Amino acid sequence: MKKASLTVRSSKTRGVNVLGLAVAAAIAGQVTTASADLGSDITEALKGGTAYGDFRLRYEMVDQDNALKDADALTLRSRLGYKTGEVQGFSGVIEFEDSRNVAGMDDYDNTQGKNQGEYSVIADPETTELDQGYLQYKNELVTTKFGRQVLTLDNHRFVGHVGWRQDRQTFDAVTLNATPIKDLSIQYAFLDQRNRILAEEADVNSKDHLLNVGYKTPFGKLSAYAYLLENEDVEDDALDTYGLRFNGKAEVSSDLKALYTLEYATQDKEAVAGDNDADYMNLEAGAEFKGVTAKLGYEVLGSDDGDYGFSTPLATLHKFNGWADQFLATPKQGLVDMSVAVSGTLAGVKLAAVYHEFEADEESNDVDDLGSELDLSVTKKFSDNYSGGIKYAAYSAGDSGANKVDTDKAWLWVSAKF
Repeated sequence: MKKASLTVRSSKTRGVNVLGLAVAAAIAGQVTTASADLGSDITEALKGGTAYGDFRLRYEMVDQDNALKDADALTLRSRLGYKTGEVQGFSGVIEFEDSRNVAGMDDYDNTQGKNQGEYSVIADPETTELDQGYLQYKNELVTTKFGRQVLTLDNHRFVGHVGWRQDRQTFDAVTLNATPIKDLSIQYAFLDQRNRILAEEADVNSKDHLLNVGYKTPFGKLSAYAYLLENEDVEDDALDTYGLRFNGKAEVSSDLKALYTLEYATQDKEAVAGDNDADYMNLEAGAEFKGVTAKLGYEVLGSDDGDYGFSTPLATLHKFNGWADQFLATPKQGLVDMSVAVSGTLAGVKLAAVYHEFEADEESNDVDDLGSELDLSVTKKFSDNYSGGIKYAAYSAGDSGANKVDTDKAWLWVSAKF
């Protein structure tokens, strides 16, 4: 009986082992098949991706009313990239960027020590670097990216790519864009490094948190934001900005649309030298009539009693306060920019003119009138792949001192995309 009993137990054990092996084999087969399918999908995504190129050849001239020699630069910016196909929502991008002088035309201060103190500055140093390299996951509700990437928010006033310069700004970041319900968008980003426009030597290690929530209404888009910046390369350097923005247009008639923007922000600056706070305000009103757009602008980058000016270090600064780039850093007395802009298209050519009047937000006997500027541009798209343009900026210094001088700048460029 004992032997029979042992035999029965042995039989049960063998049955369990056989069943376990069968289940394990089935699972292994499924995993192997799934792995093979996934591997095949990845291979197809890599093979079925898209390669692209973006090239811009540009001449720039700077003439300033000071002891510096007039600057001339002919530079070529080349950007080559590859975007993979998609696998279960995942895809990737790798992109390289190079900026080179052409034909030996390099009589300018490139901000990296060359010709410093001899020529005026043209902020396009020679550089070759990884412009973008990220992994993306996307579904109907969420898009997230991990790695080096371009990031812009709203109108670039606080976060932009500075695409005007030959070495554009990108960020080493984790970003999340969500649309949980119709018309509501939520954007969050954590920035580990700011890859600035002046080559790798100027990059900044950071711990930046960016949050932007937008809601589309019938009258325009309402945005609320919090940008909490921390420069890891400087002791106790933090900048917290909170704001609201409303931007939209309304149809007055079939030919006429009214344009409007309202924005307010407050900022706290923490530094070793002490803490400061300042406010920001932007008001715009305009109209579109039969292809012509006209706008009046009133922008205030406030001052903390003449000791600190409202700062936007991640912005596409060239887009604001004049193309001559005289106010890339806000004066400690603050800045009031009153502007008139007119733009339109004639025979396929885009024309634009902008006039600025600058004043200090905190006026004093020494600083009040910060000058004026006239900006003109002509751009033409020749086809889907080719375009070009001419741009001119003339800044006239004010009556009060702010280390500003009369400055003329001109650009001529052609671009090709494939």
